[in-house]
Amino acid sequence: MKPKAKKSRAIAASAALLLLPLTGCGSAEAGSGSTVTVTVGYQSKTINTVTAGTLLRSLGYFEKELNALGDGTTYKVDWQDYATGAPITAQMTAGKIDIGSMGDFPLLINAARGKQLGKPTHLVSVTGYNLRGGLNTIVTAPDSKLASIEDLKGKKVSTSIGSAADGTLVRALQRAGIDPAKGIEKLNQQPAVGASALSAGSADALSQFVAWPGLLAYQGKAKALYDGAQLDLPTFHGVTAREDFAKKRPSVLEAFLKAQSEATGYLGTHPVAAAEKVAEATGLPAEVVYLYNGAHGISTFDPAVKPQLVAALKEDVLILKAAKLTGDVDVDSFVDDQYVKRALGPSYAKQLAAAPAPAASEVWPKGAEETRTFKTPAELLTYVAQHKDDIRAAYVPDATTGTLWFADQAVWVADGTTLLPFVAPATAQAYVDAHGGARVVTYADALGRAS
Repeated sequence: MKPKAKKSRAIAASAALLLLPLTGCGSAEAGSGSTVTVTVGYQSKTINTVTAGTLLRSLGYFEKELNALGDGTTYKVDWQDYATGAPITAQMTAGKIDIGSMGDFPLLINAARGKQLGKPTHLVSVTGYNLRGGLNTIVTAPDSKLASIEDLKGKKVSTSIGSAADGTLVRALQRAGIDPAKGIEKLNQQPAVGASALSAGSADALSQFVAWPGLLAYQGKAKALYDGAQLDLPTFHGVTAREDFAKKRPSVLEAFLKAQSEATGYLGTHPVAAAEKVAEATGLPAEVVYLYNGAHGISTFDPAVKPQLVAALKEDVLILKAAKLTGDVDVDSFVDDQYVKRALGPSYAKQLAAAPAPAASEVWPKGAEETRTFKTPAELLTYVAQHKDDIRAAYVPDATTGTLWFADQAVWVADGTTLLPFVAPATAQAYVDAHGGARVVTYADALGRAS
């Protein structure tokens, strides 16, 4: 056989193998007799999906709602944990996962793949969101000299292509006048691989989604370079369901959404306990979980499909199309909130209109089951200075974006007697440049000034 023919046959064989997971038969919904298995795909370490995954599973609310259906059927729930949304989409389009949760960009790919393969899916609810985009952060090594997004030109940046974090990177580079395709060397890596690359020095920066940036900062392995909230564009994670499953078993989907709402309520009333539960299930530090999922955390949890989030999805399509990851996606037909409306009943309208909790400074004292909230970052610093050995974690909101961050990892600015925290050095410097006499100070200096 000629070499060219061999190569053609090899490529064809590889393509066929790639298609196998998407065209395999079988259904995660299959059962025998009066027993039905419902398969839920989730991402345990993507902790702003916990109300549809990790926390929901630990609380057992979905199983309770299924048992309460009283339709003579025995239900079993198969929880399948994944690192990203891509394998969940692959399994959904193969009919092997019924309900899944993932980020906004993966949701669009989910919609596109479902339509392409004749296995349509729909966005049925929202888990965690941030209306400014603070769920995604670009970080660098602790000793890095990079100080702004402009400094990334010509550098190696790790991200997961097709993720919301990749979208943040693309938009941030565009605003800085850097071509996302040619201005940097983009490394397409899973979050854990990218974190290792950053530590090893083979990547200059890492753009990732919750909870990786906060985790690396907490561990002292990274510092923030760019706060995704600087884009002032909503980002979120949501729940998607197969259309055929939803139509065949609407009561089951509604039971899931009721359970999600109950888990959301638990998170809101027991934020510290919820953080501990998620930490136990994932191995993540509870302090990192609370940064995102706490009472004033980066993520707001609400199942309602808000118009702002739908509008953001439509803008996200443009980014994915430019990267040739999808074609056109009909967002309006992908969104289907009829099931969550029925599940939540009269409370849906109230949740649809609800706003995120206002930004606040919080301290988590050691051994405490509740955090302490302070009116200003300076008041928090005063408390921390007086109780240095009794602090489990301290959180402050960025003075510009409101994004919560660890107090000892924030960039502090002294403006007269006022002490202001920032997530990223560039936003802190922008404040200094606009306010004569203001200057960047160390955390230790900020503590000293407040004590």
